[in-house]
Amino acid sequence: MANQETDERLLEEAANGNTEAFQILYERYRDPIFRFAYRMLGSTEAAEDVAHDCFLGLLKEPRRFDREKASLRTYLYAAARNQAAKRYQTFGREAALDDLTSEPRLADRHQPIRQVLDGELTEEVRNAIADLPPLQREALVLFEYEELSLAEIAAIVGVDSNTVKARLFRARDKLRASLDRYFRIGREAATVRRA
Repeated sequence: MANQETDERLLEEAANGNTEAFQILYERYRDPIFRFAYRMLGSTEAAEDVAHDCFLGLLKEPRRFDREKASLRTYLYAAARNQAAKRYQTFGREAALDDLTSEPRLADRHQPIRQVLDGELTEEVRNAIADLPPLQREALVLFEYEELSLAEIAAIVGVDSNTVKARLFRARDKLRASLDRYFRIGREAATVRRA
C-alpha cells in the first residue's frame, strides 16, 4: 500500500503544479502502459499515442482518479484500454514482443536449424497472439505479460474475475490450437531423441 500512497501523494502534488511529481509518476508507469498498448495494437506509433494520451488526461484532469475505486496503476491501465479500444479497428500485427525475443534460446552453435526453428516459432506465437479477438488478447497480455492479478484485470476491463478467467481460457485454447503443429513437432523430436 505504500506505493499506492506514494502514487496518490505524487498525483496530488502534480495536480498542484509540481512537474517533478508528475515526471516521477510518468517514469514509473510509462513503460508498462506503452507495452500493454503495443501488445494490443501492434504499432509503436499507436502505443506511443495511447501512453501519451493517458498521461495527458491524467495531467489535465487528475481529480478523475478516485483512489476509492482503484489504484493509480489500475486506473492508468483502464485509461490505456479505453484509448486502445478507440483504435481497435486499426489493429495490426505485432511486429515484436520483447519478452518472446529476449527469452533464453537453446544456444547450440552446432545446430543452426534449431535457431531457424526457434525464430519461426517466435513469429508464429506473435501471429497467434495478434489473431486473438481483442478482449481475449487484452486478458492474456495483462495476465501473462504485465503480470496483473485477475482482480486487477477485472477492475480494468469492468467485468468480474470469472469473465476474465473465461477469456484467458479461450485465449490459451486458441493459442494451443494455433500452435499445435509446433508442439506436435517438438513431441515427435523428443520421442526420436529418446529412441
